[in-house]
Amino acid sequence: MPSQKILVTYASRLGSTAGVAQALGQALTGCGAEVDVLPMEAVRDLAPYGAVVAGSAIRGGEWLPEAMQFVQKNRAALRQKPFASFLVCMTLAMKADYRQQVSDWLGPVRQQVRPVSEGLFTGALDISKIPSLGDRIKFRMSVAFGVWKEGDHRDWAAIRSWGESLYPLLT
Repeated sequence: MPSQKILVTYASRLGSTAGVAQALGQALTGCGAEVDVLPMEAVRDLAPYGAVVAGSAIRGGEWLPEAMQFVQKNRAALRQKPFASFLVCMTLAMKADYRQQVSDWLGPVRQQVRPVSEGLFTGALDISKIPSLGDRIKFRMSVAFGVWKEGDHRDWAAIRSWGESLYPLLT
């Protein structure tokens, strides 16, 4: 009998995506699922899992390189089980509606494995955590010009709701 255990795995740079993955794991556990939440680099084998939820932070309009490598490396296994994908990015915090453009950033994932569902979530912006001075300056300028605000913009209710909606699709 195939496993009903669900893997929620993620690639995160500054912690926002890790927090979303943890919340998704809690939502699925609350529905009765057995769930492991692991960073992608810690995943050695997908065989113990009946379903996989994979997510990444967005940098430059793309999933992080290690996240795409994870999907490409595990493409055959992921195609054999229910698979959902999500992304976390600050673009969704902007005043204009970029949801369709942001959704398109999952295109390379869709080309590898067809998700049963996709989640698009706003992240958090803590400029002090950004390692590059140049990037910190760019973010400070974008905040000054009102592109977005610093702070945690994650919608925990929407994240939980999407996690709960995954349960019947993954089990």
